Amino acid sequence: MTSRTVGSLIAVVVMTTALAMVETPLRAVWPPLAALLVILATRRALTGLLVGGYVGAVLLADGDPWSAYLAIFGEHLAPSLASPWKTGAIAFTLVLGGFAAVLDAGGGFRTLLGRLARSGSDTGRRFQTAAAGLGLLCFFDGLANSMMVGRVGRELADRSGVARVKLAYIVDSTSSAVACVAVVSTWIAFQLSMIEEGFVLAGRDVNPYAVFLQSLPYNFHCWFTLVLLFAAIRWGFAPGAMRAFEVEARRRHEAAIGDTTVVAVTPTADTSTADMPKTITPTTDDAERAAGGVAVALVPLAVLLTAFGVGFIVLGSPRPLWPLERDKVVAAFGSDAGPLVMVLAGLAATVAAVLLFPRRPEGRLRAAAVAFATGVRTMIGPVFILLAAWILGSVVQALGTAELIASLLSGAEAPFLIPTLTFVTGALISFATGTSWGTMGLLFPLALPAAAAAAVSGSLPPAAQESLLHIVVAAVFSGAVFGDHCSPFSDTTIVTSIACGVEPHDHVRTQISYALIAAAVAVVCGFLPAGLGLPVWISLVVGVLALLAIARFGQRSG
Repeated sequence: MTSRTVGSLIAVVVMTTALAMVETPLRAVWPPLAALLVILATRRALTGLLVGGYVGAVLLADGDPWSAYLAIFGEHLAPSLASPWKTGAIAFTLVLGGFAAVLDAGGGFRTLLGRLARSGSDTGRRFQTAAAGLGLLCFFDGLANSMMVGRVGRELADRSGVARVKLAYIVDSTSSAVACVAVVSTWIAFQLSMIEEGFVLAGRDVNPYAVFLQSLPYNFHCWFTLVLLFAAIRWGFAPGAMRAFEVEARRRHEAAIGDTTVVAVTPTADTSTADMPKTITPTTDDAERAAGGVAVALVPLAVLLTAFGVGFIVLGSPRPLWPLERDKVVAAFGSDAGPLVMVLAGLAATVAAVLLFPRRPEGRLRAAAVAFATGVRTMIGPVFILLAAWILGSVVQALGTAELIASLLSGAEAPFLIPTLTFVTGALISFATGTSWGTMGLLFPLALPAAAAAAVSGSLPPAAQESLLHIVVAAVFSGAVFGDHCSPFSDTTIVTSIACGVEPHDHVRTQISYALIAAAVAVVCGFLPAGLGLPVWISLVVGVLALLAIARFGQRSG
């Protein structure tokens, strides 16, 4: 345990003890502040959220630590587990983690990338486009995306003259940003539970999935991150430190033409990949056969999406099911069938992945089962983060934290600034802590009630109030993704670096310029105009045009 960690814990204990003895409004805001302090010190979202929840329970118990410990389970965790959306979130997160691992072990994505990026004109751009496209296909999990695309793409990056840090930027940009807006992913269950938590604290009864769908267009940072990615690939836009790495990669590639030896193109690649297991080169027919055909990856994904859509319609549509009309479809996706549908769709897709799993010496079913179990184990940590976030949300509700913050904002003359402030706050927290889920767990119980109160005090009409809340939901998501995308402490950043064979430091400093550009455009063209009531499609169009202009101008000026 580092001195910084010890110091933060001592500060938390001292402050909590002092607050337990006096009545002060600071008691209401101390649990999330304590959680943030511990996350900053330990870089562990689970530890911080648990500390914040326990601190709040101690304050509610008037300083009695044992009563607080018992209350954590009986008064704050157990009621959360009574919600079908929350229990469904746990089951779906575990199932989809296993599904992602089976797809990875099957090797179909390795084959697909090899076929998409085979030699042709402009090999470097073809490879980058193929890697980005494969990242979009791995929509179901951010970390699985990083591991799969990074591992199978780094050798092809060398052969295509593409810097591995550029591959890392592509991989990272299509991981969290895609998982955050995907209608089916390991993120969606956590997102829906946080939406439900926030709206309950705001005193509103909503369908979490319907709110998620309505917030999607406003998730400006995620959309603009993807737009900037493809613009950068198209025009070779390389701001900041990226340009030097790309120049060096092209120089080495040209020097290696005609040589059969694969040359590492990243200056730090030799040290960062020396101890890594070699991946199967995905450009030969033998490698493709060993990895499994393209169907091994694409068919299970098709089953996942199909089962998801059909499940909602069959289980959620008003009866009689036929004739199937637009109103019935809308009602289906807004129904309470979501938890069951997500779990069943995940199980159906997993069965398809197992049936298509390529032969292995130890046996097909055994290998698939081992992969599934491994994937489930990797999601146990995120599930505990989910539980800790629920505990913290329950505690701050009991303390009246949201009401206090809402009262401070109730006199605000500019509720249109709330989405921007929410996004900036989330971006700062996620960058400093490296945790997207932890950021959501901290912000949702605070931002939504505050926005609801500000909307009412600002005398906004009901439709404008609902729209503001949807924008705030998207602002929390966007802010959380910012740090997950470029923070040096983010697990996605670190996993991407390892998978692509680059140093985390080089990965962060080469992609942070892209992240800041996308964030600035999200504020100027997205959250500010949307907060003022500008139609979202105008914000999206203006933002896309601004990013395209930046990419083209940057390419020419370089």
